Amino acid sequence: MPNALNAVDAARKIREGSLTSTDLVKACLSRIEQTDSQVKAWVHLDPEHALVQAVELDAIRQSGKPLGQLHGVPVGLKDIVDSSDFPAESGSPIFAGRQPEKDAAIVERLREAGAVILGKTATAELAFVQPAETRNPHNPDHSPGGSSSGSAAAVAAFHVPLAIGTQTNGSVIRPASFCGTYGFKPTRGVISRRGLLQTSKSLDQVGVFARTHEDAALLVDVIAGYDPSDPSCYSRPRPKMLDGSRAPAPVEPALAWFDMPYDDRLTPDAKEGVEELLGAFGAKVERLQAPETLSGLVTVHNTIHEYEICQHLEAEFSDHWDQISPALQAVIVEARKITQAQYEDALAVMASANSFFADFFNDYDAIIAPSAAGEAVKFGPSTGDPVFCTIWTLGGLPCLTMPLLVGEAGLPIGIQLIGAAEEDDRLLRTANWMLAELDTGATSS
Repeated sequence: MPNALNAVDAARKIREGSLTSTDLVKACLSRIEQTDSQVKAWVHLDPEHALVQAVELDAIRQSGKPLGQLHGVPVGLKDIVDSSDFPAESGSPIFAGRQPEKDAAIVERLREAGAVILGKTATAELAFVQPAETRNPHNPDHSPGGSSSGSAAAVAAFHVPLAIGTQTNGSVIRPASFCGTYGFKPTRGVISRRGLLQTSKSLDQVGVFARTHEDAALLVDVIAGYDPSDPSCYSRPRPKMLDGSRAPAPVEPALAWFDMPYDDRLTPDAKEGVEELLGAFGAKVERLQAPETLSGLVTVHNTIHEYEICQHLEAEFSDHWDQISPALQAVIVEARKITQAQYEDALAVMASANSFFADFFNDYDAIIAPSAAGEAVKFGPSTGDPVFCTIWTLGGLPCLTMPLLVGEAGLPIGIQLIGAAEEDDRLLRTANWMLAELDTGATSS
């Protein structure tokens, strides 16, 4: 079925004329109709509007006009992303019925690339703690992770080849791990956040979901770009993501693994899988004891995140307290106790961490780390422990999770690669090398 195609192949077939966008979109909509009553990945879907877009894009191709990189390919948007043709409710009754007048920057870029905006995917409440109704496509008794729950599930369930998410802690990497997709959060500042719900000006970052690392790279190439309205968005050239994902490593990459004090949170099957993976690569991976300052960054991250969400959404919290879940209310009550001095101290530590990472990657191509503590947790009040993502998000580093392991319940477990800031192409090249090594059978050296 066309909906099982990856994005690179689908875009190529549409350009060649062997597939129409209309047929691809119809196949995706059919798959959604068959399965989303159980998965619950989508909160806003307009099949008629999707097909109108597809027909128009097919007519453009037939006319011989220029085509974008994602011409005719459907994409899902996390429901904290503004789109002029869909509501943006951020998983909260506070924003029920909110209809943006303008597209977010990333939606503008998607349209320019010829993508079909299929609809809006479910998010945890205000992209934070209270889960959405979305279920894991591999087993509905389990969580898809959060907060980008619907985006991860939609890609894993073959509803769409690509979807947009965001990450302030672990909200792309963890759900991608739980759902068995690739998840890619590029360097902070590669992608504009204009038109997205802001929960942390220091930590909010855009990421993507796909079924191959090439697809993830292609999507980031499309939505990346400088935007002066976003203070985190830098005005230098971006890495060429797709080129990086296809490039061979010129030399064998230097990999590192940090033994962290929170590694005891790994489930036994995840720990066993990680050890087998590290054993397969042997001396190609240098095992390092994490300095206390590194592992202590988890607390620094939480201080910044919680202080800033209270600042950014203070009006919503104060005016709509009764529309906020008890789980989020409890976080807000504690977060309001964080002082400005504590916050400023945390920002200073964050800046020093950025310097540490810049120096570290002079000697290493990537860090290997777990993407999550193990298989998807059971569906319930938690979307899983984000701790294995926290410090890399704080550092704004590019992170890629790959579905390499399977747990004892038969659910996927991701392995994460972390690279140097603004060297996302190098990270993707290292991932390409790693996948090839595993495909041929890596041996210890």
